[in-house]
Amino acid sequence: MGSLASERTVVGWAARDATGHLSPYTYTVRQTGSEDVVVKVLYCGICHTDIHQAKNHLGASKYPMVPGHEVVGEVVEVGPEVTKHSVGDVVGVGVIVGCCRECRPCKANIEQYCNKRIWSYNDVYTDGRPTQGGFASTMVVDQKFVVKIPAGLAPEQAAPLLCAGVTVYSPLKHFGLTAPGLRGGILGLGGVGHMGVKVAKAMGHHVTVISSSSKKRAEAMDHLGADAYLVSSDADAMAAAADSLDYIIDTVPVHHPMEPYLALLKLDGKHVLLGVIGEPLSFVSPMVMLGRKSITGSFIGSVDEAEEVLKFCVDKGLTSQIEVVKMGYVNEALERLERNDVRYRFVVDVAGSNIEEAAAEAPSN
Repeated sequence: MGSLASERTVVGWAARDATGHLSPYTYTVRQTGSEDVVVKVLYCGICHTDIHQAKNHLGASKYPMVPGHEVVGEVVEVGPEVTKHSVGDVVGVGVIVGCCRECRPCKANIEQYCNKRIWSYNDVYTDGRPTQGGFASTMVVDQKFVVKIPAGLAPEQAAPLLCAGVTVYSPLKHFGLTAPGLRGGILGLGGVGHMGVKVAKAMGHHVTVISSSSKKRAEAMDHLGADAYLVSSDADAMAAAADSLDYIIDTVPVHHPMEPYLALLKLDGKHVLLGVIGEPLSFVSPMVMLGRKSITGSFIGSVDEAEEVLKFCVDKGLTSQIEVVKMGYVNEALERLERNDVRYRFVVDVAGSNIEEAAAEAPSN
């Protein structure tokens, strides 16, 4: 066990305003509590939500903000009551670092639906201190919200599984969509979508990728193993595919019409919304009534499901497709992500970026 430390100084890259531009930032994290795990950050994935938060797209951003919620690191210290992790473990931290532990979702171990959940960043912890994410040298996290990365899974490959991977795994499991032979659609082929293809194929599903253009056809079919590819603007192809899918995993994070995709669903088909969209979507009610179809949503996954998806990926030999970058490239990476110019997930090599040196003259709190 590492010795308990007093409040420590941490270096991260933070947004200061709604431009979303990140730059070095020095701040402090809390003293190690009895059930806390101190994590030296090795890698952190970049999620589209990081753009929403850094640029205040949802209207609730607080600055300075250190984004990052697909965190993989090494345990360097543990509190005296920590039982799940030991110094030297490679671990992951996802979207949530706190919950009330008393409500119905918490007692059912689906703490991501707790109304008092605490986000990994852009939130306030129980001690009143702002939470900061994984674009930083160190995080201090309650052991409940830390998962062990299994042997056989490279840490940089594990990072996107803590958000993108569990986000597609959780609804497939919850809605009973895991049986081999199902026909599924993946709408949008980005960081979440590409994991949707991989996870669904590993479950034995026939997978159709649905995209707004044909430019990703070869990637979907040849590289990811999708069985079919639909261009949503091709009216004839969309009509031919009507009533063919058991479910659609909708990963698109911007406003889009619903009706063309609802038409693809079979009787009792499910359209599962995963993208964060800040404006209302619309459809005419017969589109769901006449096929007893469902429009539903799912939000990331629980800690238990994160552990499950990590094991699932090891057992099935699945990896995420990533582009590893240094922290100094993070602003360009965010701009490219906003243009959908990444195949398919950026992962920041935090430990290899010497961010402490870059912050030598940075403003502090």
